[in-house]
Amino acid sequence: MIKYPMTVEGARALEEELAHLTKVVRPKLSQDIGTARELGDLKENAEYHAAREQQGMVEARVRDIEGRLQNAVVIDVTTIAHTGKVIFGTTVEIANVETDESVSYRIVGEDEADIKQGKISVGSPIARALIGKEEGDVVAVNTPSGLIEYEIVEVRHI
Repeated sequence: MIKYPMTVEGARALEEELAHLTKVVRPKLSQDIGTARELGDLKENAEYHAAREQQGMVEARVRDIEGRLQNAVVIDVTTIAHTGKVIFGTTVEIANVETDESVSYRIVGEDEADIKQGKISVGSPIARALIGKEEGDVVAVNTPSGLIEYEIVEVRHI
């Protein structure tokens, strides 16, 4: 059984999506199916088939979320002592050794990754290179444009 590391925020977002799907979307789809069924011949009833297809997708997503939450290991990095070491859930400021350009990333679970928000998946090449290293360390990250060296400027537990 695969365990999924997840931040507190990531687990909360999945729980909110699950609640929305089961309490809002599911009842609406049942109503839509009932309404479409009343339109007559089910073989040629596009509304009925569309609603059933949507229902199937919603049920698949509900099962996926339930499975992920059931197998989640929720990690609250704010409760872990700060050692300067990069671990899952920490926010890491890194600086490109050549250009001195700095950027911050939060290392999160697969479902939570969103590069535009500065959240990178724990399985991404940059996160894998950073995990286990400490403030002041220089890490080499293999990127599509070649090998880039970054210095870990700061590790925050936020």
